[in-house]
Amino acid sequence: MSSVDDALDIIKRGAEEILVEEELVKKLKTGKPLRIKAGFDPTAPDLHLGHTVLLNKLRQFQELGHEVIFLIGDFTGMIGDPTGKSATRPPLTEEDVMANAQTYQEQVFKILDKEKTKIVFNSEWMARLTAADMIKLAGRQTVARMLERDDFKKRYKAEQSISIHEFLYPLVQGYDSVELRSDVELGGTDQKFNLLMGRELQKYYGQDPQIVLMMPLLEGLDGVNKMSKSLNNYVGITDAPGEMYNKILSMPDTLIWRYFELLSFRSLQDIAQLKTEMEQGRNPKEIKIELAHELIARFHGEEAARNADKAAGNVIKAGEVPDDIEAINVSLNGQNDMPVSAILNQSGLAANSSQARDMLKNGRVKVDHQVVEMQSRLAAGEYIIQAGKKRIARITVQ
Repeated sequence: MSSVDDALDIIKRGAEEILVEEELVKKLKTGKPLRIKAGFDPTAPDLHLGHTVLLNKLRQFQELGHEVIFLIGDFTGMIGDPTGKSATRPPLTEEDVMANAQTYQEQVFKILDKEKTKIVFNSEWMARLTAADMIKLAGRQTVARMLERDDFKKRYKAEQSISIHEFLYPLVQGYDSVELRSDVELGGTDQKFNLLMGRELQKYYGQDPQIVLMMPLLEGLDGVNKMSKSLNNYVGITDAPGEMYNKILSMPDTLIWRYFELLSFRSLQDIAQLKTEMEQGRNPKEIKIELAHELIARFHGEEAARNADKAAGNVIKAGEVPDDIEAINVSLNGQNDMPVSAILNQSGLAANSSQARDMLKNGRVKVDHQVVEMQSRLAAGEYIIQAGKKRIARITVQ
């Protein structure tokens, strides 16, 4: 296998789509370092593991010898990215943007090599554009083309407002690629329209169009929705080691390989070996612990990773019932009994049915201090049910 083939394997790991792969191969064959761009609007002060999917890919490009440009969208942040939004977002103040941008810079170098990363702010060039320049830029696209964007299309059909300044967002993001002369731009799958805008504007300005590399949106700990602070299904990279450890171990088994592929720096061969071990009976919890160790070491250091299980602690000791135990009622809805998995889900002791099944399968559920199995069912009555190390409740099944 040639060095280009090796590099392509690394670049394609976890990627959802590359436009256009043949053009990327052609650029790689030149042997010249490529300019790799990824933009981040500083809309929130803290990053979570979902944000690091792009950062990990940037790190891989750095290790392949390419130039990484970490673009902080302080100008676009004040417009507000309309991607996936059903209503116009309120723009951030300049003070909010700069405070969040400072936090971003402190966090990203836990992944990126600081010596090989160029940080730029798009206000550097956007602030220089005159009103005439912006009108000229806006003239490069039509309203009909903008309304091809899925979120704009839905809002237009639903007769929801779309502000004129929102149309400027993809144009400014695309113009960033012109200013930076980027060879490759990374983004999530929800950014496809904006990323392709960069290609179109580069062609207009006489540049070779950038390659668009789209990474998937990481599912949160519920295993269903995109990782998000608003859904409380996230792992923050500034979470304490013990908290991070508990969160990673709480995820459904179905997410293990997705997280390894997108978040781990272990080789695909190592991950395949772990898969084989789990298929042969290794406890999934042990695999999650390995991932937790790697991620905690990345963000907090090796010593914190070694002691994360101690930091996580056991809030509930064996046989202990806290004084302030929560009381929860669960309805049988006319049935004679109910699976314990359904009771865990309905009571909130598990985030969802998938997590409930995982905890039962791994022997992490106790009813009246006795471990119960996957197929266990409970009739009407009152029970002390413990799910994992920290969740316990007095459940009345009626």
